[in-house]
Parts: sequence; C-alpha cells; structure tokens
Amino acid sequence: MKKGFTLIELLIVIGIIAILAALTFVAVDPATRFAEARNAERWSAANSVLNAVLKFQVDNDGTMPAAIDAVAGSAQVLGTAASGCDATCTAETTVAACVDLSGDLVTAYLAAIPQDPSTGTAANSDYYINVDANNRLSVGACDPELSETIVTQR
Repeated sequence: MKKGFTLIELLIVIGIIAILAALTFVAVDPATRFAEARNAERWSAANSVLNAVLKFQVDNDGTMPAAIDAVAGSAQVLGTAASGCDATCTAETTVAACVDLSGDLVTAYLAAIPQDPSTGTAANSDYYINVDANNRLSVGACDPELSETIVTQR
C-alpha cells in the first residue's frame, strides 16, 4: 500500500493556508503602517527644525534667523522657491514665498533642511514654520497622512 496524501487533503490544507495568509495580510494593513512610518518621520523632522532654530537663537543672543517673519498667522514653508509655496500646504495657511533657512541652519545645526518623505523637494520641503504674536515658534508638516496633525511648538 502506498503512503501519501490524497488530492482532497492537499487542497484543503492549501485552502486553509491561503485563508490564514489573507487574514494576516489584512490584519497587518501595510498601507497604514507605511503612512504611520512617514508620519513618524515628519514628527522627527519638525522637531529637528524647531531645535535647530532654537539653538541658532541661543547662539545669536536670542535673535531668530532673519528670514522668519514675526507676523502672526503668516506661516512660511521651508524651501528655496520664490512663489507657489502657499498652494501645497494643506495643514496651515502659508504665504506664497518659501523661506530659505539653509544658510542659517545647514551644517551648523542641521545636515540639510528636511523634506517631506512623500512630496518634499529642496524648493518646497512641505514643512512650515511660524512665529506667533507671543514669539512662540511652531514647526509642522504641511501634508500629514491619516488625518493626523503634526506640529511642534516652543
């Protein structure tokens, strides 16, 4: 007598494995995990820029980089573009011209101005900076995912 599995037994086992694999894939939800990872990178970048500006301030007797305006409600997108930066930021109302802080912050405080992991470029990083009427500094991500708000303040 030959030993082995019948065709029906093999098909049942393959079917069970396929169902378990499909359930695992749905439970893990890779698209959401990737979005969460990009948001974590956005939080880190916003904190890095905020800390770099604060260190610049400490080293320059309390003066912020000259390119940052002190007008409340006029957030500025970080980047080198002269216009169009107000069209891409969905999380905050921003002015048209980007603010280029690379001359003040890069090498001394940051390796480079961070860029959004999905849509950022050197011309438009998709991160914004704002100083309110009380001199409170805010840095945030223009286009976070999963309806999250990413802004850090000091």
